[in-house]
Amino acid sequence: MSAETATFETGDVLARGRVRWLECQSSVEAIKRLVHGLPAGPVSVRAEKLQPRRIAVALTEGWRGEVAHVALTNAEGGLAAYKIIDPSFHNWFGLAFAMRGNQISDFPLCNKSFNLSYCGHDL
Repeated sequence: MSAETATFETGDVLARGRVRWLECQSSVEAIKRLVHGLPAGPVSVRAEKLQPRRIAVALTEGWRGEVAHVALTNAEGGLAAYKIIDPSFHNWFGLAFAMRGNQISDFPLCNKSFNLSYCGHDL
């Protein structure tokens, strides 16, 4: 399945808004196709009991980089802690390194070039 590429002839604000609207429409159509293509059967299954005193780590790729999930269980097999680390958490250090020796007036351009999340919504 491929999505249709949204384009517009000009690069003004209205054109960028129209491209964003076309991208949203394309995303909705893709979601509809995926939902209608789901196989028959239950949409969820009951999870097995977690093992006590364990740690689990999962790494997945987000659109800005690595997303890490870490879970710890207690003595009864319940969740003791769960932490998600988004890619921007690591990449803020890269931005700080890129800014070394530059004027503060360069920060807005560098900041937008990195396009980092301020509140961890890279997930």
